[in-house]
Amino acid sequence: MSTLVIVGSQWGDEGKGKITDMLAARAGLVVRYQGGNNAGHTVVVDGLEFKLHLIPSGILYPDTISVIAGGVVVDPAVLLEEVAGLNKRNIDTRGLRVSQSAHVIMPYHKLLDSLEEETRGDGKLGTTCRGIGPAYTDKVHRCGIRISDLLEPETFKARLASVLKDKNIILQRVYEHDPLSFNDVYDSYTLLADKLRPYVTDTTQLIMDANKADRNILFEGAQGTLLDIDMGTYPFVTSSHPIAGGACLGTGVGPTDIDSVVGITKAYTTRVGEGPFPVELSDDTGDKLREAGHEYGTTTGRPRRCGWADTVMLRYAAAVNGLTSLAVTKLDVLTGLDEIKICTAYRYRDTVIEKFPERLDVLAECEPIYEILPGWREDITGAVTLEDLPVAARMYVERLEELSGVPSSIISVGPARAQTIVSKRLPASFQA
Repeated sequence: MSTLVIVGSQWGDEGKGKITDMLAARAGLVVRYQGGNNAGHTVVVDGLEFKLHLIPSGILYPDTISVIAGGVVVDPAVLLEEVAGLNKRNIDTRGLRVSQSAHVIMPYHKLLDSLEEETRGDGKLGTTCRGIGPAYTDKVHRCGIRISDLLEPETFKARLASVLKDKNIILQRVYEHDPLSFNDVYDSYTLLADKLRPYVTDTTQLIMDANKADRNILFEGAQGTLLDIDMGTYPFVTSSHPIAGGACLGTGVGPTDIDSVVGITKAYTTRVGEGPFPVELSDDTGDKLREAGHEYGTTTGRPRRCGWADTVMLRYAAAVNGLTSLAVTKLDVLTGLDEIKICTAYRYRDTVIEKFPERLDVLAECEPIYEILPGWREDITGAVTLEDLPVAARMYVERLEELSGVPSSIISVGPARAQTIVSKRLPASFQA
């Protein structure tokens, strides 16, 4: 059996939902280890589309346990709404488990998120304003409220009274906003707690027990490597650790218990929000990629910025995550292009750079150096083996592997589960 971590190798939105869903068929546990409902996964099953924001993609398999671990920040209302939506579509959610140590997104987190972003003006970060950043801030500031607190009425009352007093001072004196009502917040969240209670458990022990029992465990992160709070394009990042190491931080699993790391990368690159994006295409080709790939945020609906594949960034992602293989998604979106470009290096002023720059001001001035490959016009959505792909499509995937230094184990040629090519490079226990 294996423990496998799925990470985004770009700025998120790489198609992790489909890959997680596919691999979940062989997993005993699927574990979400960081982030909140500022991200989303879209999964297509038998022509039906499911948009998941907090719940791991494994929920679509009745025999798989889907875990929201302690590294996630949870908006109880959003989570319960997602549960209700799945139940309405006859999806059994009894396999859902929520960590008692996960932090709770409170109304003041969402309000402060919006107010802070407004005051940034032209320097805005592009946050989703769903309270994720402020919730993580309170976690580090040691004034957060955890699920375990929420489930104990007297504990919740005491913690809320203390925290809300400080938050209301900030709302009134800094932002000239009306204070939040203690009774309104307490009453509404107490009702949510009662509905959430059946799903709450010690997920760290649950995961450890599953590992000892030699069950397949699949760890899924939200967002992508370049949005990691430490390893990403700071300050245009998220507030947690989407990288593979975040799976250890967010779940309690030790690094020596991770067997393999699959890096999800689109056959091109997208980004939502602000910040430097060297390969961005602000032309008809960028528009074509956006429309062909349906590049609009699962959670926000915002149009994604599109560009060619960037192997400078991919090499960086391979290094910081310790990637053992790649899952190349949306290869079919490139069908019909006469030529396809791959960024192999950057030009910074008079210097050629082959390593991803740590400084944001340097990245902002970088221009991509491209290698041009032939495109293909054949429909590849029915391909089931590498040999089914046109020669040009195979050449493109092989070049991504060469430039990144990482072999591919999965190639996605369409949105459905079946539209996936799997190689023997994937751990045997996760192969169908």
